[in-house]
Amino acid sequence: MANTLEWIKARRSIRKFTSEPVGDGQLDLLLQAAMAAPTACNRRPWEFVVVTEEETLAQLKQVLKLGRYDAPAAIVVCGNLLRTLPPPTHTFWVQDCSAAMQNILIEATGLGLGTVWVGIHPVGLFKRGVAKVLGLPKHVQPLGLVHVGHPAEKRPARTQYESERIHWQAW
Repeated sequence: MANTLEWIKARRSIRKFTSEPVGDGQLDLLLQAAMAAPTACNRRPWEFVVVTEEETLAQLKQVLKLGRYDAPAAIVVCGNLLRTLPPPTHTFWVQDCSAAMQNILIEATGLGLGTVWVGIHPVGLFKRGVAKVLGLPKHVQPLGLVHVGHPAEKRPARTQYESERIHWQAW
C-alpha cells in the first residue's frame, strides 16, 4: 500500500478513459472520501450529483467547453448556500467543497481510477449551464466536476515542489 504522499504525487489529470463503467461501490468510496474533508465550523456545505447516464454526460460536455472528456462517470461537487456561514465568511463553501474535490481525486488514484477536475465556479455561463442540465435549486451552486473512469493513458508520478516558493515566518 502506498503512503499518502505517493498517492498525491501519482494523482494526475487523466483525459482519456476506457468505456468500462465505474462501479457503484467505487463511486460510494469516492463520496465517502469527499465527505471526510474538513469544513469551516463543520458546516459541510456540499452536495454531490453523480452522473453515469450517457445523455446527461453529453449535455454536461455541451455546457462545459473546457471539460469535454469521455469518462463513464462524473461527480459534480456543489455548495449548498443554505449551509454556509454568515457574511463575511459565507464564501468559505468554495474552500470546503474544493477540499472535498481533492479528496475525490486522491481516493480515485488509490482505487486505480483516473480523474480530471473541470472548473465551473465562478464562471457564470458554466454555472448556469450545469445548474440547468442537473436541475439544481437556486441555493445549490456547482463548484466543479470530476470526470471519473478507468484510465486509457498512463502518466508518471511527479512532484511540482519548488523550494524557492517557500517563505518561512514572513515574505
